[in-house]
Amino acid sequence: MIRIFGRNVVLAASLGILAGCQSTNHVVDTLRIKQAETGLSSNATIYCTGAKQCEFERINTTIIVDPQNHRVTEQALHQGLVRLQGSVFSPANSMYLSVPAQQYELVIRFYPISPDRAETFHVIHRFKANQRYTFKMYRDRSKHTGGSLLNVSAPEPLCVELEQESHPIRRFCRPFDAVTGLGEFIEQRI
Repeated sequence: MIRIFGRNVVLAASLGILAGCQSTNHVVDTLRIKQAETGLSSNATIYCTGAKQCEFERINTTIIVDPQNHRVTEQALHQGLVRLQGSVFSPANSMYLSVPAQQYELVIRFYPISPDRAETFHVIHRFKANQRYTFKMYRDRSKHTGGSLLNVSAPEPLCVELEQESHPIRRFCRPFDAVTGLGEFIEQRI
């Protein structure tokens, strides 16, 4: 009886330490980002919304969030690209980028359904100074067309809209291909 109780105490303590380490990593990462926040106020700011979670994978060749451990890289911190919205100790603070005005290749990972399945979005865009940009993912439910049962049962297209100061400037949608089950994001007119 004492042996079983002792094992349960050790198991509970181990689980508590593991949970503490994960939340400690979050607090340490947010403090590191807050300390690295320097830069010009004339930078463009880039946000992502619309999914359960989204991460900036890279900008040009600079890796922002490591895809394996989902932590901000040292390189992104040293370049001062990452900013946090909200309190340091808030678990729901959102990360955004602050970059000098110029053209970039940006890769964003959206998690529309669960943290296990990412939708990767690539875009090349010229960002202007003192502007706020938001990449917003959504399902386009307006284009539910008739046709064969296979086409009607397919999910609605997945879209990413780029907004500049709350005005849509670019839209990319990925229609569902009923034959292959795959598709790619294609830019559409706004």
